[in-house]
Amino acid sequence: MPCGREPARELIGRLASAFEELPDDLGPSTGDGPLGWPGYGDQLARAAASTGERESVVCGIAEIGGVTTMVVAFEFGFLGGSLGTRTGARIEQAFTHARERRLPVVSLVATGGSRMQEGTLALMQLPRIARQLTLTREAGLPHVAVLRDPTTGGGWATLGAGADVVLGLRGAQVGFAGSRVRPPGYSVTQQFAAGLVDQLVPPEELRDRLERWLRLLTTSTGAPAPVPAALGQTTLPKTGWDAVVRARTLGRPRAKEYLASYFGWHEPINGDRSGGVDPGVLCGFGYRDGQTIAYAAQCGTATRPPGFRTAARLVRLADRLGIPVLTLVDTPGAANDAAAEKAGVGAAIADLFTAIAAARVPVTTLVIGEGGSGGALAFAAPDRMWVTPDGYFAVISPELANAILKRDPARARQTAEELRLRPQDLVELGVARGIAQLGQSADQATAR
Repeated sequence: MPCGREPARELIGRLASAFEELPDDLGPSTGDGPLGWPGYGDQLARAAASTGERESVVCGIAEIGGVTTMVVAFEFGFLGGSLGTRTGARIEQAFTHARERRLPVVSLVATGGSRMQEGTLALMQLPRIARQLTLTREAGLPHVAVLRDPTTGGGWATLGAGADVVLGLRGAQVGFAGSRVRPPGYSVTQQFAAGLVDQLVPPEELRDRLERWLRLLTTSTGAPAPVPAALGQTTLPKTGWDAVVRARTLGRPRAKEYLASYFGWHEPINGDRSGGVDPGVLCGFGYRDGQTIAYAAQCGTATRPPGFRTAARLVRLADRLGIPVLTLVDTPGAANDAAAEKAGVGAAIADLFTAIAAARVPVTTLVIGEGGSGGALAFAAPDRMWVTPDGYFAVISPELANAILKRDPARARQTAEELRLRPQDLVELGVARGIAQLGQSADQATAR
């Protein structure tokens, strides 16, 4: 059986330890539908007989990994999981019930799109579903979508792409246009590469992944993220140039090492949802000492527009769910080549500045390497920033400052000193609150 074609109830049974279906108060379908489509009534009857379902979605309350969850599961065997007027009503009922009970929502999507036999009335279910997604976001409740095979048309353009976290089953066809409209169908792997899917999941791992995500998205004390302990140097740099050289050293600890040390476990999100991915930025949610903390971390490369947009997406999602944020700063600056300008690097930086400025949850920042100009500052919380002995922060690199000031390139060392970019300088100037120390607990980051 292709991935995702598993009957809805079998899939729910595999993922959940308990399930209670929502009552179906829509009544039986009658006749040939709102358009009087010849033979439609017979098609519905055959679909019901072969699947045991009355519509193309099964909705109810499930226990997944100890988290009570509203599940919306498509039954592909019922007219290809197509969206009709009754489908829209069932989905609306499920999301409304989730808000009333304060439950997260998991959508298990497998659909060929809108139901042809109901014409434009079927198509009009899409704004109906979109409103439910909007109301659920406004209520601060998480929505996780699982893309099965196929996820096309309005199902992809609402429940799929519109979820907070999008998990794609490997091998699934995912795209707005299905294979009968534009062969061959677009794959979930291509959507992942374009930053439109957060994770690719083997079907046999779906239960474990869903359990982890539901735990992450529903566990938060709201307390600020503790400052990570430093992992590199234990002494402070003597000169500004020493600080620059130390931050540029290839062997010093980077974001991956910090995240592995800080979290018991974590799950990444992927991409800016606008067609872009920056491998130099890591974003996601991690579990530490009983609470969830969101993270956005630079990896030492020049940050590209999708990196800023992905971080902004992460911050806004965390803020909506009441989850504190940790950012790790490490970049020579924003990418400034022609491709970055064409992709809107300035607007992307502005978007992240705005996301952090608007956040109601606490944002904690640690500078773990280079802090190059606005490309670094966009990731930083100006009132909750710490720095490691390996880090520096400057208005621009000493070399580029020399160029702007029309100085001799040989004066880079002097310029580094004059910029006062060392960790201890940043604390003295009030830019940073303190210096994170090696081997000390995270709450012992001290000012100097």
